[in-house]
Amino acid sequence: MTHALGFTEEDLRRLAGTRSFERGLGYRSAVSRVEIGDETITATVDGTDAYEVELTEDEDSGLTGWCDCPFGQEGNFCKHCVAVGLAVLQEAGSVPRQRSAAASRTRLLDGWLESRTREELLALVREQLSDDRDLRRRLELRAAAAGEDTGIVRERVLSLLDTRPFARCGYVEYADTHAYHRQAAEALTALRALTASGRSAAAVEVAREALRVLGRTYGEIDDSDGLIAGVASGLAEAHLEACRTARPDPVETAEWLVPYLLDEVNDAAGIDLVDYREVLGGPGLARARARVVAAWRANPKGWAEKHLLERLLKADGDGVDALVEVHASDLAPNGHTHLVIARALEAAGRAGEALEWAERGLREAVSEGGPDSDLVAFVCERHERAGRLPAVVAVRRNLLRARPSLAAYQHLRKAARTAGTWDGAERADALDVLRAAGRPGKGRACNGSVLVDALMDDNDLASAWQAATDGHADQRQWRALADLIRDRQPADALTVYLRSIEPLREQTGDRAYERLTELLLSARACHRALGTEDDFSTYVAALRAGQKRKRKLMALLDRHGL
Repeated sequence: MTHALGFTEEDLRRLAGTRSFERGLGYRSAVSRVEIGDETITATVDGTDAYEVELTEDEDSGLTGWCDCPFGQEGNFCKHCVAVGLAVLQEAGSVPRQRSAAASRTRLLDGWLESRTREELLALVREQLSDDRDLRRRLELRAAAAGEDTGIVRERVLSLLDTRPFARCGYVEYADTHAYHRQAAEALTALRALTASGRSAAAVEVAREALRVLGRTYGEIDDSDGLIAGVASGLAEAHLEACRTARPDPVETAEWLVPYLLDEVNDAAGIDLVDYREVLGGPGLARARARVVAAWRANPKGWAEKHLLERLLKADGDGVDALVEVHASDLAPNGHTHLVIARALEAAGRAGEALEWAERGLREAVSEGGPDSDLVAFVCERHERAGRLPAVVAVRRNLLRARPSLAAYQHLRKAARTAGTWDGAERADALDVLRAAGRPGKGRACNGSVLVDALMDDNDLASAWQAATDGHADQRQWRALADLIRDRQPADALTVYLRSIEPLREQTGDRAYERLTELLLSARACHRALGTEDDFSTYVAALRAGQKRKRKLMALLDRHGL
């Protein structure tokens, strides 16, 4: 199927960004050797060097570009990609014809190959092998995997995973990762070929060595695109596939698997012990459990040990009590572990115990930030489902008293309104808690009081103004209050704005000038509401006279008619 271009000049600008797009405009004449296929466009762009560019059109992901220039190899849609895209757009009318021609050439080649004799095809392949070293190496590996010499396969697989030819000062940079990935991916082909050819036992051993080698070097590779993690995951899948076919000794498999999983350098492979349940069977699971439990008891706070024990219990079909024991040995100070236990118990049909653990987490939380928000939500949702609305209010009330904050006040208000108990003593008591929390401190690092924020959030502006007058507001809150009352109490709001302007007279810089202008605009609105615009004009004239050397400020005031 042939089709026209599925991208526009705007797509190129969006992908590249303005700067790269504009640079690409100057490279259109440097584009050569354009070849248009069904979904890909390849070309060469002459810049500092001759760069190879490939544009790909996909119905799902749209247009993507790759270039072997340094900027392009970092994953960017570079100026060279832009140049190729623009060059092709100039000839968009001929694209369907070129794609039709490309499809015809493919059909012609397929037909010609199918008409060759075995001897002619062999001669053709040998000719290509003599000119293409990489192709020869890949086919040698496939031949070894299909033959009897496992040693050759092992040696080739490990050499394919060797990062040294791609490393600079011991590290594989992003620009070299794609080339390394193309080579390393051949190891997967060889391993799968071993299993497919009836030598799955050999594939098990080679896969173990390959996983060990890649795990040891993975930290020395810039794998920002996740390509090498994909190879590691593929090696893990090949190992499991080989194990399922070869049925290696389950105890020996457990002896290899547990230490491998406990070593955090092997995380990239993503092996899950649960997937090996059938391979390990009863004897293997028993041995794995003994080793994992011993490792966990030696290091109960270790993430790897704890996670592996959880997975083992699932693979072993053990009860939830064993899982609770694991988590209960190392409870997080914010109650998150209590939540993990509660969810496990609830999933096992033990809702009562689940709620007990969750409520215990609320009581025992000692972290500075308070209990885990998901834990709080868990407890409140369970009480709400059961119609225990006063219990939800009690939880939210206790949290506000322990750590007064606007969020805690809002949660309590919502819960109490649902329970029908907000207007009255509940709200009054909550405000008393916030009032007792104290007044704002001095200095830029200090925030205003929660009391004023809560009253403004309630839209109780009269009480918020009184609280501010009593010393509970900082400058931010005073200005926020002034904005809220300006239409109804312009005189009070004007006092706040003028007071805020004074310290800005001594400051310089764009931010200070913008803030001063905003306050003057607000003050002008108050004067208009009061009918005292002449007073405002006099005030601004005096201010401008004192600030006339600040040219940026003067320009900003002019722009706003001040």
